[in-house]
Amino acid sequence: GVLCLPDSLNLHKDQQRSNKPGEMQMFSQSELRTIEQSLLATRVGSIAELSDLVSRAMHHLQPLNAKQHGNGTPMHQKQGSLYWEPEALYTLCYFMHCPQMEWENPNVEPSKVTLQTERPFIVLPPLMEWIRVAVAHAGHRRSFSVDSDDVRQAARLLLPGVDCEPRQLKIDDCFCASRKLDAVATEAKFKQDLGFRMLNCGRTDLVKQAISLLGPDGINSMSEQGMTPLMYACVRGDEAMVQMLLDAGADLNAEVVSTAHKYPSVHPETRHWTALTFAVLHGHIPVVQLLLDAGAKVEGSLEHGEENYSETPLQLAAAAGNFELVSLLLERGADPMIGTMYRNGISMTPQGDMNSFSQAAAHGHRNVFRKLLAQPEKEKSDILSLEEILAEGTDLPDSAAAPLCASRNSKAKLKALKEAMYHSAEHGYVDVTIDIRSIGVPWTLHTWLESLRTSFQQHRRPLIQCLLKEFKSIQEEEYTEELITQGLPLMFEILKASKNEVISQQLSVIFTHCYGPYPIPKLVEIKRKQTSRLGKPDLKILVDPHFLNNKEMSDVTFLVEGRPFYAHRVLLFTASPRFKALLSSKPSSDSTCIEINYVKYPIFQLVMQYLYYGGAESLLIKNNEIMELLSAAKFFQLEALQRHCEIICAKSINTENCVDIYNHAKFLGVTELSAYCEGYFLKNMMVLIENEAFKQLLYDKNGETSGQNVLQDLQRTLATRIQSIHLSSSKGSIV
Repeated sequence: GVLCLPDSLNLHKDQQRSNKPGEMQMFSQSELRTIEQSLLATRVGSIAELSDLVSRAMHHLQPLNAKQHGNGTPMHQKQGSLYWEPEALYTLCYFMHCPQMEWENPNVEPSKVTLQTERPFIVLPPLMEWIRVAVAHAGHRRSFSVDSDDVRQAARLLLPGVDCEPRQLKIDDCFCASRKLDAVATEAKFKQDLGFRMLNCGRTDLVKQAISLLGPDGINSMSEQGMTPLMYACVRGDEAMVQMLLDAGADLNAEVVSTAHKYPSVHPETRHWTALTFAVLHGHIPVVQLLLDAGAKVEGSLEHGEENYSETPLQLAAAAGNFELVSLLLERGADPMIGTMYRNGISMTPQGDMNSFSQAAAHGHRNVFRKLLAQPEKEKSDILSLEEILAEGTDLPDSAAAPLCASRNSKAKLKALKEAMYHSAEHGYVDVTIDIRSIGVPWTLHTWLESLRTSFQQHRRPLIQCLLKEFKSIQEEEYTEELITQGLPLMFEILKASKNEVISQQLSVIFTHCYGPYPIPKLVEIKRKQTSRLGKPDLKILVDPHFLNNKEMSDVTFLVEGRPFYAHRVLLFTASPRFKALLSSKPSSDSTCIEINYVKYPIFQLVMQYLYYGGAESLLIKNNEIMELLSAAKFFQLEALQRHCEIICAKSINTENCVDIYNHAKFLGVTELSAYCEGYFLKNMMVLIENEAFKQLLYDKNGETSGQNVLQDLQRTLATRIQSIHLSSSKGSIV
């Protein structure tokens, strides 16, 4: 499409509305076109060109912003104008001028990468968008200038895939007078600004003069970010200034306000934070020590018994992995069980509870996590410490869960550790997850699967073996749809990729366990249905066995292996579609002879005997003939005889012949017998995994059936079985 200005910025319409008799036009038509081209520019050739374009654009946009301000506050146009700092122009020039690497044609192999000096218009926004977004960020800071960071924040919003970090919390960001204040309020604001700057310069000799400038609240005055001078000193880690402010009467436990009415630039994540929280966040241990010695609340703004919606200092230290800070806070009585309740902004229902255990586990800080575990419970001091259990080095003892349930506090800690176990598994820190499991915290299916996935991706064979050994400890109530959609594909992928015998054996145990103790679903006989001469269905034709292969009165002859076999059209025509097609292709005459090339004579004789005797009850089938008879029944489309052969194969299946039966069934496309064999494989996999023929079936991709397809079929059969036993509405029904 073509880039054009929106109606609110249409220069020609604005020019027409402003034209009145006797007034001169503000711009000529050529100047209008120049300004419009400036606003729609998407790339520049030099910093000088960009500076000129921005100057032209701001000259046009600034009066429009003044018209649309609408706040009722008198403001001189020059006083309210924004200017662009040089660094902001250089940053914008980078985004509007820098080349980028692009695929020349991704559909061509091999693809070529070329250096593009101009981005397509659909990706690179016009200058008016850059100015609009950057000015909005500057206005949010109550600033009179657009700086480099405003441009970077605009790039985050306008350019897809650009990785610019959000604006960091800075001390000087909000110390600017608001344009909406009157003269008296503006003077007070500038004095407060000066007072904050004097304190932030680190000069302890200026504290008294600075306090006199801060206003009626004095040393506890708050900036537009809702922060006191003590909080800023803690951010910098200025121990001397912190001590001076404390001596001057600074409130140790003052909180960042949560309302944005009086303090519009409060960062959402810092609400209710105290000076101690800021000191911990930036890792200033001496300042933390100083604040705690002065009587700062170790839990920050949290009051006893209230829900916590901001991080405590211990949570921040645990997330950062600062072992020394965590130790110090624990010594001063910090509670690792306190969590933060998160809300989604729409519902008032809490969305989660991230305590210090979860924070340390989610970030993989193993030593910090163990330190938190060592903290004794406040009410039950006689309970065995969790770190002492870890120090024992026991191999996942069942009795380890007992100390966790000894009191109400221990039950709460067990819940907290389950939450921490989830976060460590979710973020891929398997070692922390194993530590938590080793103290008796039970597995959930999700944490087990995520730990197994991470161990497999990291090629950590000992951990894979340890986790596979632990599968049986997962309660069957935990078997959910995730086991089918995520667990089985992962475990079969491990079986396919790993040639380790121990892992293969462990996976076989898991598959057999999941298949369950119930028998393999049986194959059911199919009742043979025929139509008599009179056209009545379901009426079995009774033929005298004397007519079988009797030349007298026969009207069709089959030639099998060079030997004739005599039969009767009236019986065969309704036996199956295959016989009907064979007979229809030959004219009806006494000399009709049909050659059969696919079946041996004794097998064909059994087929005809089945048809003439009206069933398979009287057939005497040898063991070495069953496979060929199954093939013949499939070829002649005799479903009842085919099912009878499948049942005989299923009854005679064992660890020696199961692979041959399965290969034959897959070759013929006999799905029911194939599924029965797959069930037999899964139920007896612990034995079969040592069988060379079975291993070749699984892993040999050069055979008739690739190993990958066999694994997929086994996975599908096992998924159906788990679905019927554990997940269906009628649990326990066998499919």
